[in-house]
This record gives sequence, structure tokens and C-alpha cells, in this order.
Amino acid sequence: MKFSLACGGTLALLCAVHSASAQAPPAPTQSTQDQQTQPAPPARGQVIFSRSIDENGQTTSHAGPAAQTTALHATSEPAMDDAEREAVTVMAMDLDVRLHPADRHLAVRALITVRNDGSKPLTRIPLQISSALDWEHLRVEGKDAAAAIATLNSDTDHTGQLHEAEIPLLTPLAPGQSLHIDGTYGGSVAPSAQRLTALGTPNDLALHSDWDEISTPFTGLRGFGNVVWYPVSSVPVLLGDGARLFNAVGMHKLRLSAAHLRVRLTVEFPYGQAPTVAVIDGVSVPLNVASQGSLDPDSDGVVTANFDVPQIGFEAPSLFVAQRKPHAGPNFTAWTLPDNEVAIQAWTTAAQAVTPLLADWLGKTPRMELTLLDLPDPNDAPFETGSLLAVSLHESSADNLQAAMIHVLAHAWMPSPHAWVSEGVASFMGSLWIEKRHGRELALETLESSRSALALEEPSSPGESPGQPLSIAVAPIYYRTKASYIFWMLRDLIGDDALAQAFQSYAPQQDAAPATGPGAQPRAGELEDLLRKAAAASNKDLGWLFSDWIDADKGLPDLNIDSVFSEPAQAGTWLVGINLSNAGYAAAEVPVTVRAGKTTATDRVLIPARGKLSHRMLVATTPTQVQLNDGVTPEVQSSVHETTLETPASSTPQTQQTPGGATQPPLPMTGNPPRP
Repeated sequence: MKFSLACGGTLALLCAVHSASAQAPPAPTQSTQDQQTQPAPPARGQVIFSRSIDENGQTTSHAGPAAQTTALHATSEPAMDDAEREAVTVMAMDLDVRLHPADRHLAVRALITVRNDGSKPLTRIPLQISSALDWEHLRVEGKDAAAAIATLNSDTDHTGQLHEAEIPLLTPLAPGQSLHIDGTYGGSVAPSAQRLTALGTPNDLALHSDWDEISTPFTGLRGFGNVVWYPVSSVPVLLGDGARLFNAVGMHKLRLSAAHLRVRLTVEFPYGQAPTVAVIDGVSVPLNVASQGSLDPDSDGVVTANFDVPQIGFEAPSLFVAQRKPHAGPNFTAWTLPDNEVAIQAWTTAAQAVTPLLADWLGKTPRMELTLLDLPDPNDAPFETGSLLAVSLHESSADNLQAAMIHVLAHAWMPSPHAWVSEGVASFMGSLWIEKRHGRELALETLESSRSALALEEPSSPGESPGQPLSIAVAPIYYRTKASYIFWMLRDLIGDDALAQAFQSYAPQQDAAPATGPGAQPRAGELEDLLRKAAAASNKDLGWLFSDWIDADKGLPDLNIDSVFSEPAQAGTWLVGINLSNAGYAAAEVPVTVRAGKTTATDRVLIPARGKLSHRMLVATTPTQVQLNDGVTPEVQSSVHETTLETPASSTPQTQQTPGGATQPPLPMTGNPPRP
């Protein structure tokens, strides 16, 4: 494959047949005389097609001798069904991407490895791209494919539609087997708010949300869920259908997380307007200047970049190329527009403020460098992926900037192919920052604000729904909110030092992305192993936490103080008996606190799933209140339960009313013996 340039803004893409020549060893060196007498070696590939863009931005394609007569053809209705779309998993993408930003043009040759993860052989393969792009040629295992191209309504792309290729197979693809597809496609990507305006969103507001585009000063393609600039196989979903679109984006990220991604980027830019920054899949990559262009202002220059990662991780592969000015900060580089250069000092100050907390918990230095990329418009919606935050870098309050910086810097400190690790730890660090600045009570209130949404999403019982075990969670309410809760629980169970040591020992390069193929079992990866070791070192049996909260999703506990009674003991002390129950399917170890005058006594109690127990506590004076849970462990309903003892001098049981209004008598006192 080669890339030729000509004056007048011509972009030619020559795609050779995928052959062993790409891996062939170099030919032996010949003498000058041999080179003069021997004929030129035959070409190792054949031209499939060439594409050119004229001065008016019009694209023309010409078939080469390898194209034969198997041209793609349009069809009025999609023929693929959802079972076929769900069966296809992309295992590897090798993308040769050519950008011509002056006319918003993208041209791609994609070598795709797909696997049949369904239960039946596949006789055809669906591959989709944005409706702003057009399929031009497809080959399967080196042979041309006469695929049918249909337009599919789906809001996974900002245009609200995808171009789906129905690729026929000469031999059915058995379950678990893979094959290679070689495709070329291209088109122009301009801002489009079609999917949002169709729902009645004002055009200006919609464009600040769907800001993806290709242009000379800024190219931003956020991937599946925004612009489908690489081939996918997905079930069509529409905005407005509950959380289906967001779950579809999460499922796409999960299924692609173990895939190998390689990108070779070539950008042809107008004279004097070279891009200065490129970010692929959330990682900043160096740009190499292949040509600055001539002194003729009508000639173009060329920059290139390469990116290769063995597993994509829980990301929708994105592509950013822009003209920006770099500013080095503590553990980040900010790429700004001229208007926002002064504001960088505020972002730097915010980073300096949160860095000590990150260093204490996650290690002295980040594993990656954070990239801040200035968006074109101050009103554009922020976007984060990997160690990239694309946002308008204007000034804001110190609290806002610190909250933003601790979250995105946590991604740089602790990248992971597992969403519950990367996103969960980042959310956890954000809540720790609130605790540090404003106290534990406000931090727990922040957690509580999202608990009800988590409770609504959780299955009411494991038999009703498998829920979302953390290692394969696709919804943010699980991999952010629930994961953050679990880290708070672990903090109380094993201590700050043990939890921080597990974070600091984590090695993302050794952690495999979750498997999603046939028979794959949920597993949280290396961090879970480290947490198990930390629990063992702390002499804590946390098998219930891993089995009920991480490896499986058994919903949330539903705790209750069924009844309380108290009676005088020796030397002015009081014995308090507390009957507790858990109507949920997940066990929970929570604090039980008895308040007596100005003093309190607290024990931690493990309440089994679907179980009841009695617990006894000895306090120094007359008890007045019992509290179960402190908000750290999320529950189906309230995460804090309190019972006031209205008859302190009596041994009459104080019963806790159930939601239905009925009362329950105390259970027999079979719990822990009184403390001395």
C-alpha cells in the first residue's frame, strides 16, 4: 500500500491485495551492476482501486484490475438479523487511515479479524460504518465479496444511520472460528445533529453535544456512540428508548476490549497549517512530518503517526488531530487554543492540589501522561477516554477544576482494560477528594445521590436477572457507582493502607481484558487477586464480598432493624440486644452503633443474604439510639437505619416498623456475648 500526493489537493489511495508481502523479509542486497542489468521485479500486489479528490472536493474512484466484477450493490432494506449482528466479535483491527481535513475527507483501508461468538454457523457477516461514509470494496480471506449495502437506522452514529454491508461467505463460519475481512471505505464527516434534532433538541444545543467533525484546525471522531468511523457489528438502537443506547455503547466497548488495534495515520494538510497533536484511542501519539509542502500555497504537506496496542481496553476507539499549542503541566500536557492559554494556570493549580492525594493512594507517579485537548467551542460537551480529556480549557472555580482533574488524572495513574477498575477507582478518588475537602458526611451524601439509580438497575433477585458482574459491566451505574461503593466498603474492611497497597501493586500491562467469547466466565482480573491477598493479610474473610458483589451480581442487601431491647447490667452498664435481618440476596458487613448519652459504641456485623441474626452490645450508660449501616454499603432502600429507644429504663423490646407498618418481635438472643 502506498500514498501518493499531487498538486491541487489530490489524495490517491492505492490498496494492494493483502498478501504475505507485508511480512516478507527484505531481498538480498545487489551490486550496482546487477541492479542495472536485472529487470525490475514484478509487483507483489494488485491495485484494487484508486480514489482522488479534486479541487472542488469531489471524490472519484476507479476500479483496478483486481476489482473484477464483484462491485458492491445497494439494497433497499437491511437483510441481516440481530442474532447475526450479535454473533460477530471483532478480534483485531488494522486501520490505514488517510485524512484530508481541508475537505473533511476520510479514507480507510481496514483489515478486520472477526469471530463467530454465536451458537450457529454464519453464512454472512454484517459490518457497519457511519452513513457519512461509503463502502467501496470488500474482500474475505483474499477473495472479492459482492456485498449488499443497506442503510440501517441506528443512533449509535450522530447521523442516526449506518451503512451496513451484508458480506456473503463461500464457506459458513462455524461458532468459535475466525476469518479476515479486507475493506476500504471513505467519505466526508461534518457536524451532524440529526439524531438529536429528530427528538426535538434545539439545533445549536444538539451541535454542542454532537460536535464530531473533520476539519483543518480540529478533527474529532469519538467512535461508536458518536461517529462510527471504524467497522462494527451492532444491533440498531435509538435514542429515547430508555438506557438502551448507553448500554449498547458499553456492550460494544466490552466486546472490543480484548481486540488488537493498529492504526497508521496519514494527514494531508494545507500549506502552513500542520496539525500539532494527534490522540488515538485516548493516547497521545507523536506526529512525524513527512512533507511540509512546497512554497506554493496550493500544495499540501503530510504528517504521519503510528499506534499499536495489544488490547483496546474498555474504550470506543477515537481519533483526534488538531492545531493546538502545547503547555506542560504536572503530569499532563494541555493543548490549547490561543484564547485559553491564560486559563491553563488555573488547571495547573488544580492538578497540583490533587496530586498528593493521588500519589498517596495510587503511587508516586502516573503510569501514563494525561492529555488535555481544547475543544473548538466553550459550550462543547466534554469527552474523556483513556488518558485524554477533551474539554474547553477555560477558567472555572477551583472546586470544579479540582473535581475534574482528580478524576482524569486517576485514569492516567491507574489505566486498566477493566471499566470497574479504571472508572471505579477514578470515581472513588473523586469521593476521597470530597472527604478531604469537605468531610466524610458530604462524601457519603455524594454516594447516596446515585444509590437510588443503582437500586433501580439491580435485579430484585439473582434468579430474575444475572445483573452485571463487575468484570463484564457495561452500564456506568455499575462500573462507576457500584465499584466506587465497593472500594469504600473495602476501605472500611481492610483499611486505607492495605487498599492503597493493592492499587499501587496493580500492573495494567499484565491484566488481560475480560473474555467475552463462548463460555467465558466473569472475572475481575488482577486487581481482584491483589484485593484477595490484602484481605488475607488483614485476616479478613471476605469471600462473601467477592462472591456476592464482584464475581456475580446478586443485587443489593435489604437490611432492617427488626427489634431492639435493653436492660441494666452490672456496675451501671446496659446490655442492648438488636435483632437484624437482610431480605436481599447479597451479604453485607456493616457497622452497628449504639448511642448512649454522649458516648457511642460500634461493632461490625456480617448479615448473611436472606438471613437474620441477633447481636448484643454492652454500653456504659443508658442507650438512646441504635443505628445500622452508615451509608458506605448501598442498600435497596435507605442505607442508614435508626431506632430510638423511647423507654430507656425498661427491658420492653423496641420494635422497628416495617415499610408496611407491621412490627416484628425480637429474636432470641443468640448473637455475640456481652463485651467485658
